[in-house]
Amino acid sequence: MELKIGAEEMAEFLHEVFPQVRGMFGIDRLDETILIMRLHSDERHLRPGGTVSGPAMFSLADVAAYVATMCFIGKEALAVTTHCSIDFMRKPEAGKDLLAEAKVLKLGKALSVTDVLLFSEGSDKPVAHASLTYSIPPARG
Repeated sequence: MELKIGAEEMAEFLHEVFPQVRGMFGIDRLDETILIMRLHSDERHLRPGGTVSGPAMFSLADVAAYVATMCFIGKEALAVTTHCSIDFMRKPEAGKDLLAEAKVLKLGKALSVTDVLLFSEGSDKPVAHASLTYSIPPARG
């Protein structure tokens, strides 16, 4: 598969279509094989016990799958999540950003399937694993 959008253009597109998450995520790496995306973790992402909340981890996995898909199909703001399965495996380290390693496993005309591993920055042990499917709107006109 060949990238249609680079990291900088994708970051601008994400800010344009999702202004409510501006500054929350960053793209560390983007190429034909992998996307590494960052959740700039702060107090709003914590839950009692001082760890990153499940909803914050889901958000990172979901946005990473969306970005990975968009990079291959082009700017399609109306692609939507149709499936997500996430396994929370260990407690993320408090005070550290979370990183998502996303790989598009299958890209068809209607669906994109992406595998995402989440890590606390600096650790090689995943804190969560997610599998997401995105529905790609049919081409217009």
